[in-house]
Formats: sequence, structure tokens, C-alpha cells
Amino acid sequence: MPAAPLVSAQRAAITSVLASLLLAGANVAVGLATQSRSVVALGVEFAGDVLASTAVLLGLWLAARPPDANHPYGHGRVETLAGLLVGFVLVTGGIGIAYRSLASGESRHAPGAAATAIVLVTIGVRAATAALKFRVGRRVESTSLMADAWNDSVDILSASGALVAVGLARFDPARFAWADRYGAAFVGLVVVVTGLRVVRQASLDLADTMPTLERTASLRRVACSVPGVLGVEKHYARKTGLQYHVDLHVEVSPEMTVRASHQIAHQVQQRVRAELPWVADVLVHIEPAPDAGTSAVSDPR
Repeated sequence: MPAAPLVSAQRAAITSVLASLLLAGANVAVGLATQSRSVVALGVEFAGDVLASTAVLLGLWLAARPPDANHPYGHGRVETLAGLLVGFVLVTGGIGIAYRSLASGESRHAPGAAATAIVLVTIGVRAATAALKFRVGRRVESTSLMADAWNDSVDILSASGALVAVGLARFDPARFAWADRYGAAFVGLVVVVTGLRVVRQASLDLADTMPTLERTASLRRVACSVPGVLGVEKHYARKTGLQYHVDLHVEVSPEMTVRASHQIAHQVQQRVRAELPWVADVLVHIEPAPDAGTSAVSDPR
């Protein structure tokens, strides 16, 4: 796995852990002091974020380990498993938050002004961390970091819901006694939905879902640019961490010697890895072209 993208992803994950830790403590403390269930729910959610971001950081660290005899494709799948864990943490935590909120009775107490202030600070901090992780996650194609970025985005939505609930409860405690309670439940529901989305994406990667058609087209284009390659019969790709491992069947003249075709296979491997940074490695299979005078056109899948 490339060192530079991995370092960027690890730094983003460390930033997220520290930010979540501070937000968790601040929201729980302020929520208890001002008797706001919505703010306490945010704090509990951020405590789960600390665990999720720590799992992402650990997954990125383990994914950086080089291939060995038992893991010839490297340890990149650990990063994907970390993303799956983040999804499960979100779903479980969201259900818990919603249940506790709905199971508790209504309170006639108006939350203090500090409850509004901490939620506004939370929205600002989460907007910054989400932007950072989306930018780095898209660049390095980290499933777990993107999952954590979606988690931060949901935190903004849930915090906005908590802000509305706190505002209503402060405006008229008697009339809107339910607002803080249901605001906390809303936080939990949003977390559950986001967790399911994260689980789905990580599951697609674990199920060896092929890359986009745009990427497979670029793979075929680069392979066919090597002199001697008459076409691409078929190709497969599986994501292992931040990159893909590719099996590529290229067609050459059936009259070509084994030595010459072997050299072409090496040239294809080198060019694909040089021009497509999303490819970790490529295994090239040589096939005789059905018609040496024309380039083969096959199904892109």
C-alpha cells in the first residue's frame, strides 16, 4: 500500500479521534448540567465515534503491513473490515440512543443557554472534520475513512436536530416538553440510517464488487497501448484496502513465441501499475488472439 496516501489517511483518523473525544466529554458534561437529553445523546454518539475512529486508525495501521506468506494480497482488507465495524457501531449506538430517549419521561425543565452554545460549536467542529476526511478519503479511496466522514456528516444533521429541540424546549418548556426527548430520538434514528449505509458500502468491497466502468475502460485502454497486445479478452478486479488487485487476460498473436509473449505480459504489468495508481498489482494472462489482424472487443465486465 502506498506510504503517502496511508499517512494522510492516518493523520485524518487521528484528528477525528481527538475531536470526537473532546466533543463527547463537552456534550455529556454540558447536557447533564443543563438537563438536555438531546445534548447528552450527542455526547453518547461522539463517544461511539471515538471507538469508530480508533477502529479506522487501527485498520489503516494494520493495512500498511506488507504481504506475507499467509496474505499474498497484503493486509488491505483489514481497512475494509474497520469500515464495516464503524457501520455496526453506528447502528448499535443509534438504536441505543433512540430507545433510551423514547423510554424516558418528559421533562418540564428548560435547557440552559450553554446547551445551545455547545451544539453550535459541535456543528462547526464536525463540519471541519467531515470536510477533511471526505477530501482525504476520496483521494486515497479509503472505505473506512469515507465511512467515518459520513459519520461526521450525520453528526452535523443530528446536532442540527438537537439544536432545534433545545431551542423549542427553551422557548416554551411547558408547550414543547416533548421536543428535547424526541430530538434525542431523532439523533439516534439518523445514526442508524448512516450506519446501514456504511455497512452496505463495506459489504460491497468485501464481496469483491468490480470497480466502475470508467476505471475498467481505462484498464483496457492502458493494456492495449502496449505494443503487441491485440486486445483484452477479460479482466477481474478486487479491492484490497485502498487499491485493487487485477487479473488481466490479454490477447497476442498466436504465432508469437513464449519468450516474446512473456515480455509483453511484463510490459503490460509495468504500464498498468505506472499509469493507474488505483491498481496495487496486476496478474497478466496471455491468450492467443482469435484473429491476429484485428483487436478483440469483449464485454467490459
